[in-house]
Amino acid sequence: MSKVVPIAGVFAAALFAAAPAQASVESQLQDLGKGVVDISHDVVSFFGFGPNQADNPTDPQPVRPELKARAIEPAAVVTEAALPAMPETAREKPTVERPLHRLFCVEYARMRSGMAVFGDARQWWDRAKNLYTRLSTPAEEAVMVFAGSHRLRRGHVAVVTEIVSPREIIVDQANWQNHGEIDHATPVLDVSKGNDWSLVRVWDIPSGAFGARTYPISGFIAKGLTRQAMND
Repeated sequence: MSKVVPIAGVFAAALFAAAPAQASVESQLQDLGKGVVDISHDVVSFFGFGPNQADNPTDPQPVRPELKARAIEPAAVVTEAALPAMPETAREKPTVERPLHRLFCVEYARMRSGMAVFGDARQWWDRAKNLYTRLSTPAEEAVMVFAGSHRLRRGHVAVVTEIVSPREIIVDQANWQNHGEIDHATPVLDVSKGNDWSLVRVWDIPSGAFGARTYPISGFIAKGLTRQAMND
């Protein structure tokens, strides 16, 4: 009996000694797992597929009823009381396409433009430097970069498809309404005080009017110059 006690004591001591080591291994595995998750999140966000890409509330609202629409005068400053109505004829009407899977704006702009720019939309302007032509005014097939703001925390990008006038363009874009949709033929209006395309309003397809909110623009990214709007 006296021989069994020391053996049991030795066995118990071995278990207690192994416990801290086991806890250390589990802690290391947890840290490693957390690191893998963090890296995966960064990679997914970099390519524009993360769920947070949809957390960009544009919350478009129609222009107040008392605002009267009139035709754009290219040489004049566009004010809030001078927002144009959608023409009855001529150009294509805005439409919404529901793709097979949810699209984010960066994913769609990259696919449409063929530009190898990654990261959140608000980062595109800086990351395009020394890679593509950066413009202060629109050009057809260029990517318009919305700067980050309170409403657009991750920014936004859209592809310019047509230049209507020095103060109005047409864009195709994805996820503007936060439904993963594609908005085709969407009018965008320059409402900056200097008419320099630093501030815009975007057509709200559901209400059929320009949205009440304004959004700051970083600029336009182009592979090569095509037909460019001139502020003269």
